Amino acid sequence: MAMEVEEAASSAHSASLLSSSRNLELLLLFVMLVLYLIQTSRLHLYQRRTPLPPGLVPWPIVGNLPEMMLNKPAFRWIHHVMMRMDSDIACFKLGRVHVISITCPKIAQEVLKKQDANFVSRPLTFASKIISNDYKDAVLSPYGDQSKKMRHVFTTEIICPSRHKQLHDKRAEEADNLTRYVYNLATNAGGSIDVRHIARHYCGNVIRRLVFDKRYFGEPQADGGPGPLEVQHVDALITSLGLLYAFCVSDYLPCLLGLDIDGHEKMVREANEMVNRLHDTVIDERWRQWKSGERQEEPEDFLDVLVSLKDAQGSPLLTIEEVKALVKDITLAAIDNPSNAVEWALAEMVNSSEVMAKAVEEMDRVVGRERLVQESDIPQLNYVKACIREAFRLHPVAPFNIPHVALADTTVAGYRVPKGSHVILSRIGLGRNPRVWDDPLRFNPDRHIAEAVEVALTENNLRFISFSTGRRGCIAASLGTAMSVMLFGRLLQGFTWTKPDGVATVDLSESKHDTFMAKPLALRAQPRLPAHLYPAIYRL
Repeated sequence: MAMEVEEAASSAHSASLLSSSRNLELLLLFVMLVLYLIQTSRLHLYQRRTPLPPGLVPWPIVGNLPEMMLNKPAFRWIHHVMMRMDSDIACFKLGRVHVISITCPKIAQEVLKKQDANFVSRPLTFASKIISNDYKDAVLSPYGDQSKKMRHVFTTEIICPSRHKQLHDKRAEEADNLTRYVYNLATNAGGSIDVRHIARHYCGNVIRRLVFDKRYFGEPQADGGPGPLEVQHVDALITSLGLLYAFCVSDYLPCLLGLDIDGHEKMVREANEMVNRLHDTVIDERWRQWKSGERQEEPEDFLDVLVSLKDAQGSPLLTIEEVKALVKDITLAAIDNPSNAVEWALAEMVNSSEVMAKAVEEMDRVVGRERLVQESDIPQLNYVKACIREAFRLHPVAPFNIPHVALADTTVAGYRVPKGSHVILSRIGLGRNPRVWDDPLRFNPDRHIAEAVEVALTENNLRFISFSTGRRGCIAASLGTAMSVMLFGRLLQGFTWTKPDGVATVDLSESKHDTFMAKPLALRAQPRLPAHLYPAIYRL
């Protein structure tokens, strides 16, 4: 009997404990539910009190994609809507993605300076995945261990001051090649010059020399100009840049990926395959040489540096796919910005004899006519740099910078920016903002002279974008500056530029589909230096 009583008591005690445990669980669930409801109500209240930036009312599921598709190109539609709303920040719902466009320097600084850590990532798009070798690079990869690793390699091994100095002679040789090539065209082709052609291929030549230590993929050309493979290389790089973040519908509605509604996917693949075909032959052979021990000397170019890097255990730091991805980063980064700025600057200056005369006078005063301009002259060429800076401001190479992705919900300029939003800074809107610039559509280099003792091509206050800033900003501004000033300087110093016969004014129309000149700039060039200064041989 005593045992039965004890068992009953034990059973009752267990039941009591079980009941208490269940009550505790229910209490915890209740508390969690209350906290969730409080948090949700606070979020809803925050969202009601903190609106999204102004924009068009989105359709269900597709957002503003129908309007975007009916108003191509998308960048002109976005700027038109912002002008109509008279707003420096706007939100466009594309599929499920909030795309936030900004044209105000103060708001841009809030994104890339005050909240830089939150906007450090990149979007996932079809083009960026293909071009970056499935996000193995430094520029296009979303924020994470891979992007940090590759950016560290870039900053410590590729664009460090010691490497820039080491490769100076290669850049100088390409400046000499440019001078001689233009001289050859000016004296043997009736003086007619396609400025876009020579500017883009100078940039291509410099990059191939720095990366591969060679100017040509194919046979050298007798006149020093590009051959068929070099033309294909530059064209494929320019095409790739134009397709990156090009507002492709399937990037916002992934269910459409593979249907290739607008032909975007096919164009991306073709351009990338052309670049890979030219790059990979050289990279594969160089990889083999370093791994077999055939090549053991000091690195001679960027490719040697990347292939020969070791980790703490003495193993290769990078895979061959990572090397290929970084090589594409380098070539894409420097091919279009200097050439576009110089083409636009020359076009504006040929129409403005006073500006042209001031730039040439400075060149003659600083450098003279008994030697060719060199990189060491750049600090003293303030007006020349002001002309390039003004071209960056008024005629940016692209409508927007590479998008930044918000890692968390935040507030910008008093507006709600949800996690995952794509924030794009408008190069056009910043540089041509009438609230920032007097007479913004006028090419006026003098506006930059009064601002600094020494003019720089960078713009830290984001009143325009030459080389982007922030944690994911341009990582080769020093190289971009050297290339831009040397390209422009050699053309200004070496030649007198005039309009073609019968042309009263150069047409400064902008292409409908991008921000390049609608027609490649064609000018006449006449040598203005002693003949012995034009280099007689090419470095092939």
